[in-house]
Parts: sequence; C-alpha cells; structure tokens
Amino acid sequence: MNLIAPRANNFPDVVRKSAVYSILDEVCRELELTEAQLVAAKNSYEAVAEWLSESDDPLLRAIRVYAHGSAGLGTSVKPLGREDFDVDLICLVLGFSSRRSPAELKKLIGDRLRDNARYAPILEEKKRCWRLNYAREFHLDISPTIVNVECVNGGELVPDKKLRDWKPTNPSGFKAIFERRANLRARLRAEKAAYANDRADVAPFPTKMTGKGVLRRTVQLLKRHRDIYFEDTTKEVAPISIVITTLASMAYEFCVGIFEFDTELDVVVETIRMMPHFIEKRLIDGRIHYWVANESTVGENFADRWNAEPARVDAFFAWHAKALSAFEQAAAVDGLDRVTSSLEGILGKSVVRRVMDRRTDSIGAARGSGRLYIGSAGSLSFSSAAGAAPIPRNTNFGD
Repeated sequence: MNLIAPRANNFPDVVRKSAVYSILDEVCRELELTEAQLVAAKNSYEAVAEWLSESDDPLLRAIRVYAHGSAGLGTSVKPLGREDFDVDLICLVLGFSSRRSPAELKKLIGDRLRDNARYAPILEEKKRCWRLNYAREFHLDISPTIVNVECVNGGELVPDKKLRDWKPTNPSGFKAIFERRANLRARLRAEKAAYANDRADVAPFPTKMTGKGVLRRTVQLLKRHRDIYFEDTTKEVAPISIVITTLASMAYEFCVGIFEFDTELDVVVETIRMMPHFIEKRLIDGRIHYWVANESTVGENFADRWNAEPARVDAFFAWHAKALSAFEQAAAVDGLDRVTSSLEGILGKSVVRRVMDRRTDSIGAARGSGRLYIGSAGSLSFSSAAGAAPIPRNTNFGD
C-alpha cells in the first residue's frame, strides 16, 4: 500500500477547497429525500410493520421490522430517470427455524401482505423479497430474515435468490460499524489555520449543515457519480451501493486515523483514492476471487457477483479511476465558472445549477442589504468578524 500523506496548502487554497466542499454538501442535501417524502416513507413503514405483527399466525407475532440500506444509513440519493426511491426493510422473524425452507418464510410474508386490501394491488414479488409500489413516490422492499444462531454478532440469515438455502447477513451489525466510522472526525489543518490567522470566514458564506458528516457525504457523492457514469450503459455492471459504502467506510476510517488534512474536500478525495486497497483477493481453487466482506458476520461477500461476472470487476475499476480523477479536478480548479462546470460533469447539470443559482441569489441579496463581507484571504462571508471588510452595495447606477 503506497501511502502519501496529503500535503498542506497555502491559506487561499484552503479557502477555495472549503468553498467547493460546502457546494458539494449543498448538492447532497439537494439530492436527499424531502421532508414530506421521509414522513410518507416513515408512515408507510410503520403501517406495514403493524399489519405484519397483527397477524393471527404466531410466527408473525414475534418479528422485528427495521430500515436498512441507504435509508437506514442516511446515504440515500434521488434516483436518475425515475421519481420513486427505494426504502429497504428487514422483517426478522424470530421464531422461524433455519431447518425450514426459505421459500416458506417468503410465502408467509407475502400471504400476509396480500390479505390487506390496500397492499394487494401494489404488491410485487421479487426474487427474495416483496415490494410495495407507492405510485410515483417510493417503494418498500421487505426482505424476510431469521436469526443466525451461529453468528456471535447477532447476525441474520436471508433467503438466497433461488429460495433454496440461507445466506448470512447482518444489516444491523453493518449499520453499527458504519455509524461508528461516520462519527470519526478528521483532523483538519484548516481549523488550526483559521484560529492562528484570526480568520473566521473560511467558508464563502454560511450553509445549513445537517450533521451528516464527511463519510456519509462521500458515499452520497460516489453513488451519484456512479449513477451519472453508468446512465447510458445497457449492461448491468455498475457497482452496487453496498460495495461502495463498505469500501468508502473502510478507507475513511484508515485515512482519518493516519492523516491530517487541509479541508473536508481533501478527506473526500483521499478516501476515494484508498478504496481499492480494501478489496481482498483470495486464491480459491487456483483462481483469484474478489472479496468485499461484511465485517459484522462470517461468509457474506458483497462482491460475490464479481467472481461470476468479470465485467463487474472491470466496471468498478474504470468507474473508480474516473471518480477519483473527477473529484481531484474539482479540488484543483479555480474560478466559479470552472468549479460549476466541473461539478456539473460529476453530479449532473440540473442539480448543480439549482444549488449555484440559489447561492448567487443569496450573495446578491446579502450584498444588497449590506450584509456581505470579504476577508483578508479573499473569502466571502455574511459575518463582519475577524477584520472582514464590507462589500459596498451595488446601486446599479453605473458609477
């Protein structure tokens, strides 16, 4: 593993990269589900859980229903080309034995959902789960699982795609590991520089930070870039979200534990750079097998399809190289027009344009009301702190 610690840049570069990261943060918020969508999904999720648990079948009296995947991790992004988004649910049936058939468990859940007059018309059977399609809003994917008595981490077993056998999984354990890593905080030289230089106006202007953290933002940015990169690809080879999420979380933990960074944007770039180092290569029967393990259980390989479909391997590394190059370029370009153009290529023109237009309007309104200041490093701020000078109002009189 070739480790090159990110090098310190001068203060104007720190200001510029901090500004770019604040734009990326706002783009991610633009790509997230709206409050109304989240409320609707939450209400539907709770209603489904209640309906399943009120069954006369004693097996369904002892269940645990919870969100997993991007909805559970807080890394959702709006899909391209369609209005509905995914909400993944686990229905853990505590009293169902692994000696019984996975097909029997799936049928148990499906039969109960069909008994509901509202759910029956929108119910769709998938290979190993059930989907409720709420038109033009979202869909709930309900995966049945059972307790994995052999997993010391509280793991579960999920039906395989042919419903013939059980496969190990541990969504709640995976979430716990991800959340622990997401709570890790990178050491930023920019914070030290701001205090040392008495410059509190590093960001171009204040933005509403949601507490998502750099790891969640990195995952969201990568998922969006993946969707853009593979938008016109007919083959189903795009890296699945769980692979991206796992590798990013491993790389992030490594980077924040080893390096000190200038800005959050440097953390994003270095995390992306390190991701391939956490892909295992195992020699099995004389052949290389790729492995991205679920660290919370034994036997689950998120990259399992790579070993049967080599095109997925090539697709991942080609996409990763493009993503790394794209975010490195975003960190290096200067000038608002160039930054905007760079981000449009990475994340999509419409969403970036909405964010930039909103920012332009905010700056214009602040200048018009005399609330816009410029700091000694050339950064814009809505605060007069740290010796920032006010920018005169534009009277539009031509003088």
